Amino acid sequence: MPHEVLSPPADHDVPEIVLEYPDNRLLVELCGEFDRNLSQVEHALHLQIIRRGNQLVLMGEPQARLKGMEVLDTLYLRLEKGQHIEPGDIDGVLRMGQGPSREAGNGQMEMFAASDVEIETRKKTVRPRTEAQKAYVKALFKHELAFGIGPAGTGKTYLAVAAGVNMMITGQVDKMILSRPAVEAGERLGFLPGDMKDKVDPYMQPLYDALNDFFPAKQVQKMLEEKKIEIAPLAFMRGRTLSNAFVVLDEAQNATTMQMKMFLTRLGEGSRMVITGDRSQIDLPRGVTSGLREAESLLPGVEGISFNYFTAKDVVRHPLVARIIEAYDAADAKSG
Repeated sequence: MPHEVLSPPADHDVPEIVLEYPDNRLLVELCGEFDRNLSQVEHALHLQIIRRGNQLVLMGEPQARLKGMEVLDTLYLRLEKGQHIEPGDIDGVLRMGQGPSREAGNGQMEMFAASDVEIETRKKTVRPRTEAQKAYVKALFKHELAFGIGPAGTGKTYLAVAAGVNMMITGQVDKMILSRPAVEAGERLGFLPGDMKDKVDPYMQPLYDALNDFFPAKQVQKMLEEKKIEIAPLAFMRGRTLSNAFVVLDEAQNATTMQMKMFLTRLGEGSRMVITGDRSQIDLPRGVTSGLREAESLLPGVEGISFNYFTAKDVVRHPLVARIIEAYDAADAKSG
């Protein structure tokens, strides 16, 4: 147990919980610069947290105090394991359900603190922040073909690219191939300036952004020149056999059924393939069936293929993004 509870949390008549932490250095990191981590927890849970030496005093509604204790507990455990805390980590644990009791020793929060799933890349260690993300990362390494389906901001593409980088630097694959359907949403490619690369690169930018998070920029450029990393529109995959490669198809909801079949059958010896998409953001013309939807109906249960789903609770962008997604989902449920 990372702290001593000086005021019993079970007694709801006690107006505060006092937590005493043994390692003052870790407590400083737990609080954050200018106590910004504590402020984030206070704002989210409508708590007041006061620091007194190596103690934290939690004041507020009983359930908020208990949740605050669980959140601080989980974050402190991460620090004890040598991991750092970022704002996204705090948001992730805040959105998790009931944490582990001291006796039970299980639960989402303990999984988060233990961070038993990690992806090593050249620049950073990537740790999934929710239970759904952990299951997804495990599937990326276990299955030859993995689907990640859910709303924007849930880490589907980011984690897939991180897994590909890891497999590449550990020698499990020789190259990475990242692709997206270049669906024209409002503008036609032909009217955009430049050559074909100039026209399609804006569609591919999220993939470049992810790569630059995991490799030094010069190394990314060198691997692109050497074709160890390829970033290309889905149409460029036709006629190829993708062997010994980690292949990602992003924004797969915008692939037609024929394009999806074409892409899935490119899988070659020694390769892994990941398909990511968001069914709520289909930009295909009216009447054109999404290849992602058809794959969902045809492929579950096929050996070697996994399907992982995300919800607004798995959003790792700004907390407001999760609330926006939930509002739209609620509206869709009413209209449906």
